Formats: sequence, structure tokens, C-alpha cells
Amino acid sequence: MEERVRAVTWEAPEYHHIERGNDWYWALGIVAGCAAIASFFFGNFLFAILILVAAATITLQTRRHPQDIPFMVGSRGVRVGERLFTYSNLESYRIDEENESHPQLLLKSKQFYMPLIVIPIPEERVHDIEELVRDRLPEEDLEESVAHKLLDLIGF
Repeated sequence: MEERVRAVTWEAPEYHHIERGNDWYWALGIVAGCAAIASFFFGNFLFAILILVAAATITLQTRRHPQDIPFMVGSRGVRVGERLFTYSNLESYRIDEENESHPQLLLKSKQFYMPLIVIPIPEERVHDIEELVRDRLPEEDLEESVAHKLLDLIGF
């Protein structure tokens, strides 16, 4: 008799980190500076300040290294760090094994402000994770948004 998996746990970085060289930061500074100066000349001082604050925030965020986050798929739901997404709050799932960096578990949430949850999963545990989720959620053809793919492409 085959024993069923009750829970699968693993850790993964919170995002894919890309080391950026000094040229990248210079380019960001030049683009942000030019945009802020243009905004200033058109009389939009608040937007100029917003551009500079956004550039500083992007700089700080890109220099930060990702933390390892614990993940767990169990009988009650999916845990990401300290947050538990119960199956009753999820609509459907898809396991994307064609992703170029690693397989992903895509979960469609019933929450308006968080419609798609994307979780990196280890290749060796794909079958166990699918076995747990398949019994509790319907499978649906889900895809990451174009904005998310674009941000991944440019390194965010």
C-alpha cells in the first residue's frame, strides 16, 4: 500500500536576484535625473520629486539580497513564510514546469488584491505537490501576467 504525502516543505529565495554593475546604476540615475529635470521644467515639481524617490527606492531594493522563505503545501493549504492560504480561499492551481528557471506553483486566489500567487517549487517535489493540491483544487490554465514576466525579464 502506497503511503500518501501529507505535507511538502522547502525553502527558496523570495525572488531571483541579479547582480547589477555600476553601469546599470549610472543608467538609472541618468534616466531618472533627466525625467525629473524635464518634469521640473514643465512645472510638475511633485512628479519630479516622485521620480527621484522612485529611483532611490529601486536602487535600495536592487542592492538587497533575497531572504530564504519557507514554503509548505499541506492538507489545510499552502504556507508562504508565516502566511497560510487555505484551500477555501483559493480557486484553482497550475504547475508550470516549462518555466526556464524552475517549476512554479500558480495559485488563483479569491482575494481581489492578490489574484495570482506564484511559488517556486523544487523539481524533485513536483509530483508530491501536485498530488496534494490536485485533491483539493481544480486545475486551470493559469499564466503569469505580462507585467510579471516583463519585470522578470528586466531583472526585478
